[in-house]
Amino acid sequence: MGDCMYELQNGNLDLPSTIIIGTRKSQLARIQTDTVAEMLQKLYPSVHFEIVGMTTTGDKILDTALSKIGEKSLFTKELENALERNEVDLVVHSLKDLPTTLPPGFTIAAVCKRENPQDAVVLHPQNAGKTLDTLPEKSVIGTSSLRRAAQLKKRFPHLEFRDIRGNLNTRLRKLDEKNEFSAIILAAAGLKRIGWENRISQLLDPEDCLYAVSQGALGVEVRAKDQVIMDMVSALHDPDTVLRCVAERAFMRHLEGGCSVPVAVHTLIKDSQLYLTGAVYSLDGSDCLKDTMQTSVASILQEDSITADYVQHVGITAKNIPDSALVAAEKLGVDLANLLLCQGAKEILTVARQLNDAK
Repeated sequence: MGDCMYELQNGNLDLPSTIIIGTRKSQLARIQTDTVAEMLQKLYPSVHFEIVGMTTTGDKILDTALSKIGEKSLFTKELENALERNEVDLVVHSLKDLPTTLPPGFTIAAVCKRENPQDAVVLHPQNAGKTLDTLPEKSVIGTSSLRRAAQLKKRFPHLEFRDIRGNLNTRLRKLDEKNEFSAIILAAAGLKRIGWENRISQLLDPEDCLYAVSQGALGVEVRAKDQVIMDMVSALHDPDTVLRCVAERAFMRHLEGGCSVPVAVHTLIKDSQLYLTGAVYSLDGSDCLKDTMQTSVASILQEDSITADYVQHVGITAKNIPDSALVAAEKLGVDLANLLLCQGAKEILTVARQLNDAK
């Protein structure tokens, strides 16, 4: 991640002596926050960075599927409360946990270089060497995601899918210590960051499973009025990751999606073109609308198009990235969402939401 650093626009910042960083208490959250703190420490050696761990609603409710709880800020609310009360100066999140519309007064001031956003299959030790294709009929796969389940039910009809909750450590322990699951599906990024890449049995290609909006990216949330902190952390922005996540978040927001409906994406930047594939699914994967659109983000190479204003794009402020590129990325997400809405996406998502609520 160390390659996502830029010179600050404002070289004469009046730096605070201490900055307090808020994070969830899980091992993965701490590793991610430590990574961001180390990058900031290299940029600002005179500043003392202190990390404070907190427990969120999502960490406490472990017996209910995330999609059933119905709270958009499951893993962020308590952290944002601390930010609002000035108890912390910034908060590090997995960007996929942050709603596409932030509460007033907050912004995402940095999006760091994305880790691999693909989903990964982790097999029970007794199934070593197998794949989802070769697992026996009626094998039970654990996943806490409607998005993963919807896509994989369609792709692997011989398998059964069951909810599994808990942080990364808890889910792996449930897999290994019980014989309830033949495999579980997790984000490859989390496994890699925590040092368990060797547990990845199979990476799921886009043909098998599109990933979640912003999966694999870290976001740094700050108070929108705190321009010194905002300018400091903006040095961590990775332009490609920012543009991809702006497009993905705009797609999700325009669809009014969330963890209670199956919405999935895939993005790529190649030759100054941003490609966005987006899809919506019924809960069982039988209904699917999927399409790809692209737009030019070539203006990212033009320094004179960088704005001096603090403009938000789906909650992200990135004034050291050309605004024309950010506008193009956001428009791409909205345009693709509109295309799918014209084809009946709203009906598919409404039924999925109703069926999920009725479970």
